Amino acid sequence: MSFWAKLDDIEQKFNDIEAQLGSPEIYQDQQKYSELAKKHSDLYQIVGKYREYKRVCADLDANTELATDPDREIQELARLEIKGLEQLKADLEDDLKALLIPEDPLDKKSVILEIRAGTGGEEAALFAADLLRMYSRYAENNGWKVELLHTNQTGSGGFKEVIASISGGRVYSRLKYESGVHRVQRVPSTESQGRVHTSAVTVAILPEADEVDVRIDPHDLRIDVFRSSGPGGQSVNTTDSAVRITHEPTGLVITCQDEKSQLKNKAKAMKVLRSRLLQMKQDEAKQEMDQTRRAQVGSGDRSERIRTYNFPQSRITDHRINLTSHNLEEIMAGGLEEIIVPLDRSFQTRFMQEQ
Repeated sequence: MSFWAKLDDIEQKFNDIEAQLGSPEIYQDQQKYSELAKKHSDLYQIVGKYREYKRVCADLDANTELATDPDREIQELARLEIKGLEQLKADLEDDLKALLIPEDPLDKKSVILEIRAGTGGEEAALFAADLLRMYSRYAENNGWKVELLHTNQTGSGGFKEVIASISGGRVYSRLKYESGVHRVQRVPSTESQGRVHTSAVTVAILPEADEVDVRIDPHDLRIDVFRSSGPGGQSVNTTDSAVRITHEPTGLVITCQDEKSQLKNKAKAMKVLRSRLLQMKQDEAKQEMDQTRRAQVGSGDRSERIRTYNFPQSRITDHRINLTSHNLEEIMAGGLEEIIVPLDRSFQTRFMQEQ
């Protein structure tokens, strides 16, 4: 079925559902009514955009005819209208193609955010803390909830590693392209001669897995408990509340020690383990798909440098789409939409070109 035939079919289904919703018989069957109302809601945006597209096409045809009118003033006005309508038509066509892209079933999920300091020592750890603050403020702007699951803090307030959950509506859809190496160029607070250093931090965004997504056999787990430790390795708890879970079939090891309760630390560790196992399943499926489609959208290869934060020039560059912004301070304060929206559009465009 062609793209336009598919849209015609969707509009016809929408019209049929609308007619059924107006039926007294359907209204009396609340279960059926709810099912139809949901389908109506799912199609509403596509049909509305398609009808707008058809109105623009009709206006374009009318103005094209007027452009041959004997009256030169009418011709000029029609040509001006045509220019704007052609751009609007192209924009609406792009919107419709994006709306017909099959939704990633993971897009609605909350996420596990993992940030780890890479090359750069203490400066990398400090930048890991800055990235955690950036994502936390972005989450706050969107009404999401952030909960720390595990931290390995340095004496200066940085993080060698920090794991957090970000809960809310469609979190994964907004943050899924953040996985990768984030490079920072700036003068560290410990630098006495003002030299710019380059450090790196890795970010991983994992869709939060429910128990139905990943089933874990308790016999596959080895659970160890120990006393929590802080910067420098000193004990910060007098009870064995910290938990280390080893998933023996995969070798994954998850440690949580932020809570004083052993049960709470175990629950947090299991949440991270489920998400990592789900990510492994996704990566395996992706590798199989990449054998036939090398440029799969949203590959999220964490080994590649995806972004550079240059503080002396207040510049941030996303290397995947060659996007550069000089609003570094605003973005670090949580204004990530300036990067995330173009990223999403770029990957959607690439997906549509591959269809």
